[in-house]
Amino acid sequence: MKKVGKTTITLLLAACLLSACSNSGNKGSQAAEKTPQPAAATAASPSPEVTASAAPEATASPLATPAAASDAQVPLLYHMNKNYDIVPNDPATNKKVVLLTFDDGPKEAELINPLMDTLDKHKAKAIFFVNGYRVKEHPELLELIHKRGGVLGNHSWDHIVLKDKPEAEVKKQIEDVQNIVKEITGETPHFFRPPHGAGGDVGKKIAAANGMLYMTWSNGSLDWEMKAKDTDKTSKLISNVTGQLHSGSNILMHELPWTVEALDTLLTTLEGKGYSFVDPRSIELKMR
Repeated sequence: MKKVGKTTITLLLAACLLSACSNSGNKGSQAAEKTPQPAAATAASPSPEVTASAAPEATASPLATPAAASDAQVPLLYHMNKNYDIVPNDPATNKKVVLLTFDDGPKEAELINPLMDTLDKHKAKAIFFVNGYRVKEHPELLELIHKRGGVLGNHSWDHIVLKDKPEAEVKKQIEDVQNIVKEITGETPHFFRPPHGAGGDVGKKIAAANGMLYMTWSNGSLDWEMKAKDTDKTSKLISNVTGQLHSGSNILMHELPWTVEALDTLLTTLEGKGYSFVDPRSIELKMR
């Protein structure tokens, strides 16, 4: 009986040890499944399941540029009407907005940087409609606008009146800008503004074929009519804009020294009137 008892005890002890090891391993595995992973760890090596159900940032292509990823997160809240005004898609969305745009660049870093500083101060985005010949001369200035968060627009290559030109010439004027901007920034513009507001039906057709929203403007600052020798340019510019101000105003300005000087006061004035600044990336690329 003693011999049998020792054997039995030995077997029971072995069974207990095996059971304890098995239970410990199962508990560790269950704990790992139930314990949420830190965000940093998940981002570093997401499993297929995490990638499939993660937030938009996690599902973005690894080849996407930061700007492209940012675009993907901006909801389409507005569209453009036939008067080139910005209109909310949903009546509940704020309609008291303005669109800020700057034409004829890129010109000088001494203008671009303070202009961007003011936009950043007011948490505002703007479209910069660029000319191809200027981009070719100073690609670094296009890069500067892009890196500082400016939304790039196409303003034709040579800043010529397009409406009476042959289709092949209009196509080249527009698409050469698309190509050079893509070459430098990796992205193509989504907005087209014809020089002098005169693109004609052919300009509209080619802009649409290139996935761009065609626009002129609905509120002109008249900064292009001012001269360096003129006095009181800041108050004139502000008066020009506020005199035409309405919900959805699509404001035309330029990369000019007096516009840069006036911009902070202008944006403060608009905010004081209850307006905010629409993000161009939230605008649908089809007029309606």
